[in-house]
Amino acid sequence: MKKMAGLALLIGAALASGCNSSNDSDNRTDTTPKNVIFFLGDGMGITTLTASRIYSVGEEGSLTLDSLPESAFIKTFSHDAQVTDSAPSMSAYMTGVKSNNGVIAMDGDATQQDDCTQSAGKGVTTLLELAKQAGRATGVVTTTRVTHATPAATYAHLCNRDLENDIAAQLVPGGAGYNAALKDGVDVVLGGGSRHFLPESEQGKRRDGRNLITEMQAQGYQYVSNESELKAASGDKKLLGLFGSSHMNYELDRQSGEPSLAEMTVSALSHLTSNPKGYFLMVEGGRIDHALHDTNAKRALVDTIAFDDAIKAALDEVKKSDPELKHTLIVVTADHDHTLVLNGYAKRTGKTRADNPGVLGLVKSYSDGTPTLDKQGNPYTIIGFGNGHNRVEGPRQSLDEATVSADDYAQEAAVRISDVAGSETHGGTDVFLGAIGLGAEGFHGSMDNTAVFTTVKRAAGL
Repeated sequence: MKKMAGLALLIGAALASGCNSSNDSDNRTDTTPKNVIFFLGDGMGITTLTASRIYSVGEEGSLTLDSLPESAFIKTFSHDAQVTDSAPSMSAYMTGVKSNNGVIAMDGDATQQDDCTQSAGKGVTTLLELAKQAGRATGVVTTTRVTHATPAATYAHLCNRDLENDIAAQLVPGGAGYNAALKDGVDVVLGGGSRHFLPESEQGKRRDGRNLITEMQAQGYQYVSNESELKAASGDKKLLGLFGSSHMNYELDRQSGEPSLAEMTVSALSHLTSNPKGYFLMVEGGRIDHALHDTNAKRALVDTIAFDDAIKAALDEVKKSDPELKHTLIVVTADHDHTLVLNGYAKRTGKTRADNPGVLGLVKSYSDGTPTLDKQGNPYTIIGFGNGHNRVEGPRQSLDEATVSADDYAQEAAVRISDVAGSETHGGTDVFLGAIGLGAEGFHGSMDNTAVFTTVKRAAGL
């Protein structure tokens, strides 16, 4: 109870302060709806984008995100770290305030602690909360657990990203720990992570005995757990979709019955567009980041392409009612990058096919096509990582393209962090942002991630 009481105080501080919100929307005479779709590729650095483009369409091809007319480079450092984690980087986009690593949508005084009642700082109003205040529809779509750091930064305030049971409670209207700034609740929530909504007695992670799914159903939500149920969902009720106990599968491993990110995005839009005042939707390609932590380039690139497919699906859907995007802003960016690099003077590979590993293959000389060798006389891959778990100590084995293009291959790293997959770190370089539609011209040059909040807020009239 002490933790819940402290949580309520933190949320109350965000509401009472108003933080960085304004009443601009209250003074608007324009009745035209204003919509925002904020796409976030978790860990999707510029090198990952380049590799994904080559993987999918070759060096001369273009992805959907390459077609966005406005662009900027985004600085990603957090309040306390040169290299950020997802919690403060997404919080900066959503609130315009720098948080410390590990902290969800709180100011720089809050530090990551196991007991948030002992943490200083206060919550900071998010773009999603501002949209709710303006009477607009809201949605969160992700391939991770919906309580994971990136989606949580849109609707929750907490000193520790790992307290996912507490984050889940902030979604339940009227329940203990609810974030009252969400008013009647986030209209659409789609992703993984049912374990943080269910008690231990029902194969969940909750020790308080609460079943948050049934609590949300009692508050007017319809609940879906597979692709067919999602397609059949009513458009006039709030929607909770949890497609797995933890994260959803990588796109490379997606099973029958599990919706794609593009399908979830279109479904969310179909539910949100009926609001005459507009909507705010956040869509995360979250598992790009996880594959990169594993230095498993193939899954990272395939998930990046799935993310790009979701962008195309959203553009096609929105243009049915807003063909010139006069009322809709679409922003695509990343929260941070990783240590992925493209090695050597490799000849052009073209896109990856069954008979061509492409960018997943070995470096071959652009002059004669022979494998480029390291100092020990062994070939090496085009894609490598600055750090990770697969660093060969001593003589390297001789690699072949069948090995390095396999689904489970983990690219080699320059620095060995540990023996365990998942140990590769984020990188600290700038990331790409692309935008199209209402107010997109506000994105240009080099921008801090906090300035993205200000630009979106202004364009949306929030």
